[in-house]
Amino acid sequence: MNQKIFPVARTLKEYETLLKSDYESIIILDVHLSQLRKIGTLAKAHEKKLFIHLDLVQGLQADKSGVEFACSECSPYGILSTKPSVIMAAKQRGIVTIQRVFLLDSHSFKKSCALLAKSNPDYIELLPGISSKLIKKFKEAMKIPILAGGFIETVEEVEEAIKAGAAAITTSRKELWFTDINK
Repeated sequence: MNQKIFPVARTLKEYETLLKSDYESIIILDVHLSQLRKIGTLAKAHEKKLFIHLDLVQGLQADKSGVEFACSECSPYGILSTKPSVIMAAKQRGIVTIQRVFLLDSHSFKKSCALLAKSNPDYIELLPGISSKLIKKFKEAMKIPILAGGFIETVEEVEEAIKAGAAAITTSRKELWFTDINK
């Protein structure tokens, strides 16, 4: 991954803005099933690596069949999900995978490590991403590249997450999309 900021579009309008940007990879959330073909076509036309958060595609079940449908409709470069079964189905199709993990306490850390060992995603998206301590702990425990997301609001927080060991950060904050941090 060559970018420190991994922009997350929540709407088609934001997605279209990011298509015109220098970003190579983009995540899209909150899309409707009927929009999959359009976003895939746009990504291809703009030579972007499209990641879809499969759990948030409205009208689509986040399961093996959902992975197959999304892949046939828009040929995403990657799939993002909280579900190990979705990650494993995407990996079987040769899709880059990002497993989203929410940490609440030490129990959720242990449970997440066990699930990640089973699904073996290409990347872990760690939420909340503002904890340098948790980024370091996950990096040591899993040896899988980490994307830090959630509650990152400033360039300083981006830099802190990267310094702690995150490969990049994910953000829907437009203020961070177009900073000089990727240079």
